[in-house]
Amino acid sequence: MLKAHQGAEVDIIDRLPTPFGLVRSGVAPDHPETKIVMNQFSKAAQHERCSFFGNVTLGSSVSLSELRELYHVVVLAYGAESDRALGIPGEYLSGIHSAREFVWWYNGHPDGKNLSPDLKSTDTAVILGQGNVALDVARILLQSTSVLATTDIASHALEALEQSSIRKVYLVGRRGPAQAACTAKELREILGIKDLYIHINEVDLHKSPEDEEVLKNNRIHRRVYELLSKAATSAPSHPSSNQHELHFVFFRKPDRFLDSGEGSGRVAGVHFEKTILKAVGPGKQIAVGTGSYEDLDCGLVLKSIGYKSVSVDGLPFDHEKGVVPNIKGRVLVETSGDPTQLEKGLYVCGWLKRGPTGIIATNLYCAEETVASISEDVHQGEIAPASTLPKPGRQGLLQLLDNRDVRAVPFSAWEKIDSEERRLGNLRSKPREKLTTYENLLKVATE
Repeated sequence: MLKAHQGAEVDIIDRLPTPFGLVRSGVAPDHPETKIVMNQFSKAAQHERCSFFGNVTLGSSVSLSELRELYHVVVLAYGAESDRALGIPGEYLSGIHSAREFVWWYNGHPDGKNLSPDLKSTDTAVILGQGNVALDVARILLQSTSVLATTDIASHALEALEQSSIRKVYLVGRRGPAQAACTAKELREILGIKDLYIHINEVDLHKSPEDEEVLKNNRIHRRVYELLSKAATSAPSHPSSNQHELHFVFFRKPDRFLDSGEGSGRVAGVHFEKTILKAVGPGKQIAVGTGSYEDLDCGLVLKSIGYKSVSVDGLPFDHEKGVVPNIKGRVLVETSGDPTQLEKGLYVCGWLKRGPTGIIATNLYCAEETVASISEDVHQGEIAPASTLPKPGRQGLLQLLDNRDVRAVPFSAWEKIDSEERRLGNLRSKPREKLTTYENLLKVATE
């Protein structure tokens, strides 16, 4: 926006006192190279026509309708902060968490600090899902803590992992290795963990003609399949004593969670239905149950089955798809998709726009498309220029927040947090030691 419109002023509002969203709270601590994008974001935030307002929550600190009164253009980019549910019996037993909560916990997100997953009472964890987040979570559970100790992992998570009893991790998917949702880079990384026993049933690697078609047409799936095949054939037949184990389990869908039966309300395992793939169109196969079942004992379950966006008052929302109805980022009045009915001046980008898929780079193209739509609308006079219709903008927002006693955190205050985290990290030979409570973050921000 700053590049496309020389006169535009951009204000970034974030409910956390810290910027960078998923780059800070979602990217795994052992992926520092991915976090370098923060430098680019910082440059934008430090631009003279840009301001950051942390610790401001859409909905409670300021409403969407108020923002639309204050600004000519409002872009919603708050992603997907909730989880899809499986809707099966036992889903709320203790010991079952969403992968998102677990990621927030080890990444020091202030809303994840109190998760306290029990890593001591069991040696087996089951992860439902085989996408990149599932692989991240498995890698954190299996990786040597001496490796993790040199990253920006939250210290409460590192301490818990140092005392962890988890030795076996099962990554379970409904479909087969030809449909695995991860990328080759992530898979290669987990397969490369030192002294890790990998187990894949070779029978699961059998390819149907439909699988052959998928692999022929999709380079990513083909590479993933090749890596899994190689891992299956080169692994020893049994783990050595004390070796950590990673099991890839295909063609299984969870039917219900098993209670330990001692009245503790704790998970003791997962009851799976075996599946087969059924073609439902060219190149598309879905997993269907076979009526045959098996149990897998475990004391920890992490569900990595997808994120879900949440709505706010005054926002058209497609609850079934979990996205805001839009055309190229322009928000539609209704979910029916009538392209002539647009919410003037309201736009969307990221996961809220297209669903929780893709990597950081995917969001770049997504944002460019939304900015192109805004530029087009400005050019065609759909959005009135400030000269003819002034709006209060930043001053109006500051006034409103002040009236409500909302303590906004500017970018200069984030820089104090950043500096303190780096200082604390330096004492422990880490890139940073994250402050993990709102209280500590706000204290440092206002010093």
